[in-house]
Amino acid sequence: MTEHGFALFDTDIGPCGIAWGARGITGVQLPEASEARTRARLVRRYPHAREAPPPADVRRVIDSIVSLLGGQASDLSAAALDMDGLPEFDRRVYEVARGIAPGATLSYGEIAARLGERGLARDVGQALGRKRAKARHTAHRSGCSRSCERAVDVVAAARADVVVVRP
Repeated sequence: MTEHGFALFDTDIGPCGIAWGARGITGVQLPEASEARTRARLVRRYPHAREAPPPADVRRVIDSIVSLLGGQASDLSAAALDMDGLPEFDRRVYEVARGIAPGATLSYGEIAARLGERGLARDVGQALGRKRAKARHTAHRSGCSRSCERAVDVVAAARADVVVVRP
């Protein structure tokens, strides 16, 4: 990945978008009311990105997201994410959360313990909640079913709302 770009792609819940830069994925956009609104939101959120065909590594991430939103198991844990600009603690939380196996769960306290700081469970919840609420709200607004909301409800992992989806 060398340039800032974005692309739209079709899923079972509507047209989604993805943005990337030199260090990895910078954001994923769930459907807005129309493809034009999804595109407009990406342009607004990523003013330096230009719409372009996705590079091969981004295409693989898109294919995995399409599978997940279609109800099939898929693993996004190897996707390169651009976490520049995130506080160090949030970055560490997201790295642990990205390692949660599909179908498995960890409490905030368990994530904090893996970070070596069990007493910071509330901080873990806040780090995860800052991004998760936005993803859930977008999923709900797009007419996403409750099962789809559960698929989206995991961890935002990059500077601009990349979500790691776990079915």
